[in-house]
Amino acid sequence: MKNTDKTYALANEPIGRLIFRLSIPTVAAQLVNLLYNIVDRIYVGRIPETGSLSLAGLGVTFPIILMISAVAMLFGTGGAPRAAIAMGKGDNEKAERILNNAAVMLVIASIAVSGIFLLSKDWILMRFGASESTLPYASSYITIYLFGTIFIQLTLGLNSFITNQGYTGTSMATVCIGAVINIILDPIFIFVFGMGVRGAALATVIAQGVSCVWVLCFLTGKKTTLRLRISKMKLDREIILSIVSLGISPFVMQSTECLIQLTFNNGMQIYGNDMYVALMSILFSLTQLIWMPMQGFQMGAQPIVSYNYGAGNYDRVKKAFRMLFMICVIFSVSLIALIEIIPGVFIGMFTPDAEIISMGKTPVRIFLLGMSVMGAQGACQQTFLALGEAKVSMFLALLRKVILLWPLALILPHAAGLGIWGLFLAEPISDFIAAATTTTMFVRRSKKLFGGIF
Repeated sequence: MKNTDKTYALANEPIGRLIFRLSIPTVAAQLVNLLYNIVDRIYVGRIPETGSLSLAGLGVTFPIILMISAVAMLFGTGGAPRAAIAMGKGDNEKAERILNNAAVMLVIASIAVSGIFLLSKDWILMRFGASESTLPYASSYITIYLFGTIFIQLTLGLNSFITNQGYTGTSMATVCIGAVINIILDPIFIFVFGMGVRGAALATVIAQGVSCVWVLCFLTGKKTTLRLRISKMKLDREIILSIVSLGISPFVMQSTECLIQLTFNNGMQIYGNDMYVALMSILFSLTQLIWMPMQGFQMGAQPIVSYNYGAGNYDRVKKAFRMLFMICVIFSVSLIALIEIIPGVFIGMFTPDAEIISMGKTPVRIFLLGMSVMGAQGACQQTFLALGEAKVSMFLALLRKVILLWPLALILPHAAGLGIWGLFLAEPISDFIAAATTTTMFVRRSKKLFGGIF
């Protein structure tokens, strides 16, 4: 499709057909990205003799990995909707300046983040739940991973601008290229070359490097509407502040996940042992299994919402939201029902350890129960983001993790001697409250923004 056809489709193509056409590539990309994120854990958990300890070590590195992707989202997810809204208003020049400012900030941030973590990684990992037994595995993995920070940030951050221009097939290819390379290299480096967790990290860095080259080639090529240009990379304070004001919400969501994992990993060491830390690595992977396909639908709907909101076409905004809400709710409820029925099968995806599978069945059922309502939460929160509602998005980002889950994870283990079960209960309680609050706020706020959702 030509560039004019892309914008014409966002403004005129029937919503049902458009949202599925844009969402199918982004859902596929998220499913591949999910495999990308968990394949290391699948292979590492099967390393002979040291698999369980290696998996636990990998689990305590996850908060650092989340912080790296959080910074990418600050500038990528913050800038892409701003660019789409500008395009909806016919101001492609401003949209391009937003893209270029975001790119420069991603480079600066990647250098700063990798430097800080490289200097303090072992100290941080011990506070993220590593033990003397698991620290060597965690440190080996994250050291190599941090050298690829610039590839990871540019890939994640700039790919959002490709998606929001309507090039969902290209953004899907970004993820698929990296995922396929990672899946191929992982067993070679881990088992054939005997590199263990270091091999898993090296495979990830190489894969992200190739994806980064792909993104940069597209955004400097002739096909894209918005192009990376050195002449437009001069930092503009007003543009950066507008990007950060919107990107702070997904940044907080992702970075507070780091805080949550720190709390849970430490709690698992206090009330359990290294096996429970390994189980938490699996539980967080399963939450990704639920979140990431839903995010694919949300990413597919976002350019429709942003463009038409910028163009003042509120009827299409309403139709896009209603369909997104229905899809996400059906997906989250159906997948959680399946996990509740056969939890052992899902745990067994990550480890052959019979002890972890046996002890993990009840915790999985409890921990993930609240994810059944996350379809409603995600659809409403992502639409707020697409509409440029920075303050509301920020509050909702803080609500679920910081205001609810974090205090509950600290308090419930001490309540009535619940111990480790208090940690597992904290997640569903916060999920149900957050989903109800977010949905209620969206219904009320939508009346002022575009006349309500009905």
